[in-house]
Amino acid sequence: MKCIVGLGNPGKKYDQTRHNAGFMVLDEWAERNNWSFSQKKFNGLYTMERIDGEKVVLLKPQTYMNLSGESLRPLMDYYDLDVEDILVIYDDLDLPPGKIRLRKKGGHGGHNGIRSIIDHLGTKEFKRLRVGVGRPEGSKSVIDHVLGTFTKEEKPHVEDSVDYAVKACGAWVSQTFDEVMNTYNMK
Repeated sequence: MKCIVGLGNPGKKYDQTRHNAGFMVLDEWAERNNWSFSQKKFNGLYTMERIDGEKVVLLKPQTYMNLSGESLRPLMDYYDLDVEDILVIYDDLDLPPGKIRLRKKGGHGGHNGIRSIIDHLGTKEFKRLRVGVGRPEGSKSVIDHVLGTFTKEEKPHVEDSVDYAVKACGAWVSQTFDEVMNTYNMK
């Protein structure tokens, strides 16, 4: 079984904000496959589907970004998931819109959702898919930037990165993570 976690903040207020890039990827994947996040448990919304014989759980924590680990840890415990079967999708300031990067491990880089997951899992060694949202321009604060929506100019690039991220997630179901990184980190 594999678990793909998209990070974001719940509620209409945060819909389509940069900080919800993880939710955007999972929502797009679910829409393409006619899945719905109809199950509410573990402080999150999730769906469990079977892809090529592999069970896959898609989880959208509803704890707000800074407490994301409080949703993932109970789900992992309930389904007895190993950390190597987890992929976390989140926004990254250091990548421009339209870019994604996959990594096997790393620190939190100041991202509070990742910090929470590291704290609750007790390790930095879990797979990540970072979706570029770019840095704020001028005197705009990081908080205002990540809680803001994408500009008209950024939207086509974001749509490309969400599409590419969905394809990378789908590839991970049947390929090794190294193979997925070799293919999808090239963009």
